[in-house]
Amino acid sequence: MSLSTKACSIVVILVASTTISSNGSLFSQETKPAAENLWTRQTGEDWPRMLGPRYDSKSSEKGILKSWGSQGLKVVWTAGTGVGYGNGVVAKGRWFQFDRFGNSERLTCHRAETGEILWSWEQPVIYFDPYGYNNGPRCSPVVDEDRVYVYGVSGALVCLSVSDGSVLWKRDLNDEFFVVPNFFGVGASPLVYQQLLWVMVGGSPKTSKILTVNDLPGAQPDGSAMVAFDKRTGELKHKVGNYLASYAAPVVRSIDGKDVGIAFVREGLLTFDPKDGSHPHFTPWRSSILESVNAAAPVVIGNKILAAEAYEIGGLLVELTKNGHRPLWRDEKVRKYQAVRPHWTNPIVVGQSVFVSSGRNQPDTDFRCVDFKSDSAGKWDDKVQWMINNRDRMTGVWIEDHLLMLGENGTLQLLPADSKKHSVLAEMELSEMMDRDRSPYIAPPSWAPPVISHGLLYVRGSNKVICMELIPNR
Repeated sequence: MSLSTKACSIVVILVASTTISSNGSLFSQETKPAAENLWTRQTGEDWPRMLGPRYDSKSSEKGILKSWGSQGLKVVWTAGTGVGYGNGVVAKGRWFQFDRFGNSERLTCHRAETGEILWSWEQPVIYFDPYGYNNGPRCSPVVDEDRVYVYGVSGALVCLSVSDGSVLWKRDLNDEFFVVPNFFGVGASPLVYQQLLWVMVGGSPKTSKILTVNDLPGAQPDGSAMVAFDKRTGELKHKVGNYLASYAAPVVRSIDGKDVGIAFVREGLLTFDPKDGSHPHFTPWRSSILESVNAAAPVVIGNKILAAEAYEIGGLLVELTKNGHRPLWRDEKVRKYQAVRPHWTNPIVVGQSVFVSSGRNQPDTDFRCVDFKSDSAGKWDDKVQWMINNRDRMTGVWIEDHLLMLGENGTLQLLPADSKKHSVLAEMELSEMMDRDRSPYIAPPSWAPPVISHGLLYVRGSNKVICMELIPNR
């Protein structure tokens, strides 16, 4: 069924029990009761953040349908979206979608199994994309315990109650940290680690000048590449990295038994201790092209970190040592020979293999599998195992030894995660399939990665979000 935002909607416009700090930020003084878990589907896990519960684009769920028939997967519900590029997230039986409607950014909380709107919250936003892309938020929400966090396209960081959408605290990071506007606004989703909310900010020294994207070529950093706030109060705790922001979602991964914060900032690869920002290490990795971004989240292969971009220099593989990063492999200088060139698509690691949509724009794109291995002398090298000249840039999820890939024009495919050959088991052309209102299920572009939670698959395009049954409810 198609749902209207009028149904069962509660628009939250008041901030209760808060105090205002010296910099104008709101800090919560309120203790909320625990949010009720609304799931009736008993098996599965939540997907509370960008790239999934473990930051690796992988689901642990079992029992997926491998044959979809001529009608494809069963569509459970659909709902219209506003303007934006980020995917939603799922937690406690709720689907959280963050988009722009008119001159406001709106977080909408749906019941994850039915699409029923439980509440919505919105605030005014001022942002215009100078390159003609849409003006909505790029970041996904993040859910932790009974709080949900959103990071708007113009730098508003807001913490809300999962239960009712009331604001617990908020900060305007672009104003606080004098962020020089990036090419496409704010675009790196935050992460929660223990009691901290880490955010890619990338501020600059204080100035009285009104900053615009035209100031970016001369922008100087001020030590706020990554900033940590107390997740419950919004108070500033730590800053690390004298770099500017980019568009790759930061992650925390375990490497050699230790949690490591990994951020692909504008200038390159930054790692740090996520407990307090200590032990920072950095390797420059950025195109010489001014109008370029690092937008694909770094991935971990064993105990190595792979960071890659699409504009010029491709991929970099490093080993993290106590003294810093030890480069193990760099991509070829000639672009057509480069192994890994994701633009904003998410690489998926399976063993020593990386499945990735490589290339900047159509027609310079393909889907490929690349193996990374070292020889007896310890020299690392890449080997492209297979390559399909798929002109759609694709995002995806690994589940049960399969890849669920979504193309930017609405093609949904199920593939074996096979490093030896490429094959397609099932496919749906979502842009050609019609909803009950005769509009397509997906209107391009569909740039957000799919989400899987409790057997349900969620995908979004420019017009709506679709919930489908990937694992039958037993």
